[in-house]
Amino acid sequence: MKLSLGPLQYFWPRERTLAFYRDVAGWPVDIVYLGETICSKRRELRLQDWMAIAQELVAAGKEVVLSTLALIEAESELGVLRRQVDNGTYRIEANDLSAVQVCRERRLPFVGGPTLNVYNHRALAMLMDDGLYRWVPGVEQGRQLLQELREALESEGGAMPELEMAAWGRLPLAYSARCFTARALDVPKDQCGFRCIAHPDGLPLSTREGEPFMTINGIQVQGAEVVDMLPLRDELAALGAGILRLSPQAEGMAEVVRRFHAGLAAPEAPAPAGAHNGYWDGQPGKASLAQPRA
Repeated sequence: MKLSLGPLQYFWPRERTLAFYRDVAGWPVDIVYLGETICSKRRELRLQDWMAIAQELVAAGKEVVLSTLALIEAESELGVLRRQVDNGTYRIEANDLSAVQVCRERRLPFVGGPTLNVYNHRALAMLMDDGLYRWVPGVEQGRQLLQELREALESEGGAMPELEMAAWGRLPLAYSARCFTARALDVPKDQCGFRCIAHPDGLPLSTREGEPFMTINGIQVQGAEVVDMLPLRDELAALGAGILRLSPQAEGMAEVVRRFHAGLAAPEAPAPAGAHNGYWDGQPGKASLAQPRA
């Protein structure tokens, strides 16, 4: 089983981002996803910067994949997408059907990202015909759905693509054309002043009773809790998951990677710590999640 580092979902200053990926070069992860997936206004790094980071990571022995926006709204964003797909070196994680279409037109294989909304085997088979070779299911797609997809594909003579499961990080719950961070801070989206950069792990949102509820990250809403799927390592492997995805966080990420690396090498998976994805068991997502931890 391999480890991947998912795309950076938060907005960090340029130097912090560059320093983070310099550290990543020395971590025991096999695959690194690079690029902006949340908001096109986050321009601390341009495509050429991501390409330079990619070259350094490849030199360190990593597989690099370029990730696309989850929500494309403007022609300018399509232009960036086309430049990503036409990079000539690295494969693409398609997080929007626009990206799927561009990859299909160019007959390029791609990773199906978690925001493609695949809920039946025919949709998955269609995407595989278009070039999908690896799939990252959405966070709400648990054990039962994956079993059903596998059985349905096999009954028609097909097979599941390479499977990569989100295994660490806050769950992305929703995306919107509106900016939740700007709204929370009472500023217009087009005049946001890039407020996200002040919240390196998102903006916490609590209930009126003060209970952690959600995390606001630009146009994305996440859960407040950190998901940990390492205790389910063997079950994930039995369902065909060959890659566990870890989502970057501002502090303590190196220790998270070391823990997963050690956990994959251990004879037995670590005992459950009470922090796993409640959706996996078909329960409400918050039902079996522990409080945030580093």
